Amino acid sequence: MAKTLVAHAYARAIGVDFRRVQFTPDMLPSDLTGTMALRPGGAGGSPDPGGVAGDLVFRRGPVFTNLLLADEINRTPPKTQSALLEAMQEHQVSVDGVSHPLPDPFVVVATQNPIEYEGTYPLPEAQLDRFLAKVDVGYPSERDEVAILHLGHRGVSPATLDDVVAVAGPAELEAARDEVDATTVADEVAEFTVALVRRTRELPSVALGASPRAAVHLLAAARSAARLVDRSFVIPDDVVSVAPAVLRHRLLMRPEAELERYSPDDAIRTAIGSVPVPR
Repeated sequence: MAKTLVAHAYARAIGVDFRRVQFTPDMLPSDLTGTMALRPGGAGGSPDPGGVAGDLVFRRGPVFTNLLLADEINRTPPKTQSALLEAMQEHQVSVDGVSHPLPDPFVVVATQNPIEYEGTYPLPEAQLDRFLAKVDVGYPSERDEVAILHLGHRGVSPATLDDVVAVAGPAELEAARDEVDATTVADEVAEFTVALVRRTRELPSVALGASPRAAVHLLAAARSAARLVDRSFVIPDDVVSVAPAVLRHRLLMRPEAELERYSPDDAIRTAIGSVPVPR
């Protein structure tokens, strides 16, 4: 569904480094974070004037980038998943007791294949809760699928990725983050956000509702939504607009609800409809 292409194009558009890691069942945490290795050397001495041949040096793994695509994150063991989630939370990697800070900004885009579950390690609910949003990528419409065939290709590879140019850089990203943080939130909107999150815990179709962290993420996403339309304050519509993406991966449905094909999105719509909107 071109998820990798979207992530790569996004990285190019904001002018940051991009790396993709294909997660596999035999992947170790060190394959992601990096390892300690002997500095190469020999009769000619050390290739690094500042070091000595035979010294241990840290070889950085692919996590040291600005935008990391963790492809099929549910196909790697829990230890490797935890190593990535620790990096997301702490923005650093610790190897042999030494902390190595990650670049800023640092963003993780993770994908899951919803079709094949053999040999997978699903992320626990507490770890899913660390992701800001979940975007369901479905099949394109017939018209869009025909349009895809008319795009430029080199064999079967897309040729239009080179057309994506950076429209922002580190300075613009930092300014955008400052603007989002400065977006004001009225008490009524904050209370509405909390009421919406708490309502998901009370629905009979939901076994596990959204956590307090979900309320923090929901309001942060609503701030971003307000800034996208050049508004310096959050309104309830901003919260409602981002609620499905922020909450759908945090709800655990009851088995009987799943049998009736009642989805997390259905539960979120029910919660939104049952919480009074402040005026």
